[in-house]
Amino acid sequence: MCLGIPARIVGEPNENGMAQVEILGVTRWVSTHMVPDAKVGDHVLVHAGFALEVISEQFALETLELLREAGIVEDEASALEAEPTP
Repeated sequence: MCLGIPARIVGEPNENGMAQVEILGVTRWVSTHMVPDAKVGDHVLVHAGFALEVISEQFALETLELLREAGIVEDEASALEAEPTP
């Protein structure tokens, strides 16, 4: 089974086709070769460092919520709340 995570493109692709995306408050570099028309602000489905397709914001938000409910991902706020205090 493969898991694609919704992300938002936050930086223009560079000369190598790599763009920065934001996933739950964390930025990563991903290849945009499979979505050459994607632009800053678009939501994409990311798997193994590749943006596979452009998706709607609504689909991205719904998918992230389902992943949170399933305990597969957590956002920064949830991660901070879950950390024990020293």
